[in-house]
Amino acid sequence: METNMSAHLLHSIDPLKKQAETGSMGDGLSPMDPPDAYAPPSTMSVDPAAMHPFLRKFMEEHVSFMKELASFEEAILCVQKTGFTKELDQKLRHFFHFFDQEFATHSHREEVTLFPLLGKRFLDKGEHHVGATTTPVDMMEDDHHKAVQLAAVILNFLGLTFRLPDERSKLVVLDAALEEGKQLVELLRLHIFREDHILFPMAHQLISPPEFDAMSSMVSIKK
Repeated sequence: METNMSAHLLHSIDPLKKQAETGSMGDGLSPMDPPDAYAPPSTMSVDPAAMHPFLRKFMEEHVSFMKELASFEEAILCVQKTGFTKELDQKLRHFFHFFDQEFATHSHREEVTLFPLLGKRFLDKGEHHVGATTTPVDMMEDDHHKAVQLAAVILNFLGLTFRLPDERSKLVVLDAALEEGKQLVELLRLHIFREDHILFPMAHQLISPPEFDAMSSMVSIKK
């Protein structure tokens, strides 16, 4: 199934891993061609305290997301080891409620406030794939969409598990749901890591404080 390949494809076609047409952020570094996924260079490091509160808010929300992902992953492993229990079922339900309420809101805020201007700045600087206009912002938006699709697949599989009369079929579908859950965890962890260590530090460099103030005002107005 296509969604089984999501994490692998994310790595292999990741625009952040591709060669930039032009542009760099010092020492030849480009957000379109960073090193290993979980090893950003120290030259990209920016003290969060130096960032605008608008960016810091997103990073603070990521902390709670990572805790929820850890709890969700633990529940998945427990189900694989011991089978479903009422407590584990509640943990899984809690995660999907959190995902629907918190992740969706967080992602939407990024997409309507930060991403439009940041994407334009990347294009202006030449930080995009050769022969195309795919920027790191497009990659982050793609992550959002993939995460929602994976979550829907997992929920559908879990629902089907309890409706199937055949025990062997139940186990097969449940295993598929749990494996998709692992893919979702890895996708979101990598997404958060890239935002915190690559995208947000670059936004800090490319967007001015008054522009961040305007983004904050957009959020306040929408509330």
